Amino acid sequence: MKSLLSSAPYRGRFAPSPTGPLHLGSLYTALVGCCEARRRGGVWLVRIDDADRLRCRQTHADSILRTLETHGLWWDENVLFQSHRDDIYRAALERLTAGGRVFPCTCPRRELAASGQVYPGRCRARYPSPPSGEHALRLRVDDAVIAFDDRLQGRIDQDLGSEVGDFVVRRRDGIPAYHLATVVDDAEQGVTEVLRGVDLLDSTPRQILLQERLGLPRPDYCHIPVLTDRGGIKLSKQAGARPVDANTPSENLWTLLILLGFAPEPGLFGAQPADILDWAVAHWDIRRLPAGQGIDVSGLAA
Repeated sequence: MKSLLSSAPYRGRFAPSPTGPLHLGSLYTALVGCCEARRRGGVWLVRIDDADRLRCRQTHADSILRTLETHGLWWDENVLFQSHRDDIYRAALERLTAGGRVFPCTCPRRELAASGQVYPGRCRARYPSPPSGEHALRLRVDDAVIAFDDRLQGRIDQDLGSEVGDFVVRRRDGIPAYHLATVVDDAEQGVTEVLRGVDLLDSTPRQILLQERLGLPRPDYCHIPVLTDRGGIKLSKQAGARPVDANTPSENLWTLLILLGFAPEPGLFGAQPADILDWAVAHWDIRRLPAGQGIDVSGLAA
């Protein structure tokens, strides 16, 4: 299926989860996304993926936005917060339910863990009507095979039926799953290209299937290599990545551009973030990103 938005003006987005302050890996993703949008004369959006109230904090969201501002990474439209959009996600789930696309699932996590990576379909026909207790909702995958062309990673094919199985679109606690919230928000914001880390590449076929089931347009996709430690582990809050030092924005931007294979003019070292970003956009070419799926930053104090 060809992207429905390939001829539309470029609209990209950066969608961090506020479970902690911004770290270097997230700043890198924001920098790449912002430069790509600016180079293409498009729009760059920021969305706060805080649907999970249990893990996300407003203080972290505020800190992330301040850090982006300090680094000159200004967004073009109002910030969208997932935590304000429960009714929108509920409406999408109702559409899937009305079409017979989802079913309730009460499988305990330990039971699923014992089954391996592919959902075994135990609850598909277990409940003729929704159970009264807590339950998740899963999307019926059936025999769906998804294929798409990623701008950096090439052709991707996945047989969702055999490799993933029916997947969760609403958690047991009522919170919309990441996949559902993402596709609904991307469509509403008119995102034409989803640019994010390659660690999320495996999520894309599920999101494309949801787009098809909800009648939403399919954006283009570009999965960039992630920043890793010496062992190849992605920099993340879970892995203990330290917050970006907001007192050194120019140095941070300079370091990231060097890591990405760019060589800013020596006279720009220590310049204002806006000047460094102007240079970066003028010389930007996403094809210059290092090959592979990871960029080792173990020599940095990340």
